[in-house]
Amino acid sequence: MRIRVINPNTTASMTTLIEASARAVAGPGTVVEAVTPAMGPVSIESHYDEALAVPGLLAEVIAGERDGVDGYVIACFGDPGLDAAREVAAGPVVGIAEAAMHAAMLAGRGFSVVTTLGRTAGRAHDLAQRYVAAGGCRGVHACEIPVLELESDPTVLPRVVDLARAALESDGSDVIVLGCAGMAALCADVSKQVGVPVIDGVTAATLLVQSLVTLGVHTSKRDEYARPEPKRYTGTLAAFGTT
Repeated sequence: MRIRVINPNTTASMTTLIEASARAVAGPGTVVEAVTPAMGPVSIESHYDEALAVPGLLAEVIAGERDGVDGYVIACFGDPGLDAAREVAAGPVVGIAEAAMHAAMLAGRGFSVVTTLGRTAGRAHDLAQRYVAAGGCRGVHACEIPVLELESDPTVLPRVVDLARAALESDGSDVIVLGCAGMAALCADVSKQVGVPVIDGVTAATLLVQSLVTLGVHTSKRDEYARPEPKRYTGTLAAFGTT
């Protein structure tokens, strides 16, 4: 089984960290390959960034289909391009916010999201409304550390721990969801220090894709996720035309 984990931003060092987290939970016989798109933003911290990350992400899915990839993980907490990727992929495609939120609801009655920047909280709330029942997401809290500083800022772990503790208290939640792929390596340490389950979407999504492929479940092509109709694209996007 081959699972392609796509880091929708173009920072290769983050892709390396994401790949390590995904490989750590993959089962025997599962090959995990993390990829960095050839185009897009260096980090995704706005709706603008997210929109412009999607073409590079889709190019990796299209390439994966040619290479025989069995399933895909979209390793950005905004789950950019998820529906479009499902249209072009034969196998399952899972976003890390989607996987983390579903997993959190199996571990408790409500969860709090601890994320990077406050300006992304609205997107997390939007996804929670899509993925889980009302009241499942009790709150979204930002540590105000930019994505690209997660690797280098020595205060990241204590700040995330402090914020998680405060979120549990203020929200009355049972579980913490880490709201950025760049936080994946913090999961075990945060959980140990706050004393509740902490869900990282990279590992959750990797295992969910692996399970779906094992079950022989693919993305339904009956209606909305059918392949796009043949269409010519122009300009910079000419290569994305469908046949």
